[in-house]
Amino acid sequence: MSEEVTIDTTELGEKIVKVLKTIYDPEIPVDIYELGLIYDVLVNEEYEVKILMTLTSPNCPVAETLPVEVEEKVKSIDILKDVAVEITFDPPWTQDLMSEEAKLELGLL
Repeated sequence: MSEEVTIDTTELGEKIVKVLKTIYDPEIPVDIYELGLIYDVLVNEEYEVKILMTLTSPNCPVAETLPVEVEEKVKSIDILKDVAVEITFDPPWTQDLMSEEAKLELGLL
């Protein structure tokens, strides 16, 4: 008789968000989560994570390194088996995606 293991996706999601909040856009003193660069975080029952994110612009100087940093830092959560980061520009990032906290930090409120 096999026991089904239910994963606490909420708790895991919070751990992932905590990690994402340690990653900053080098040009803006706000983390990528508060900036609204993370569009989606999907976790399946095999502990595989897919992160859908964007960059502030397609010509962003960290276009090569930021997704790799996101992948490596999220992979540091022991329980995860795999992490894939996908970049999208649809919809394009705008300041409207920033959290109130980020807007305050940048003096936009």
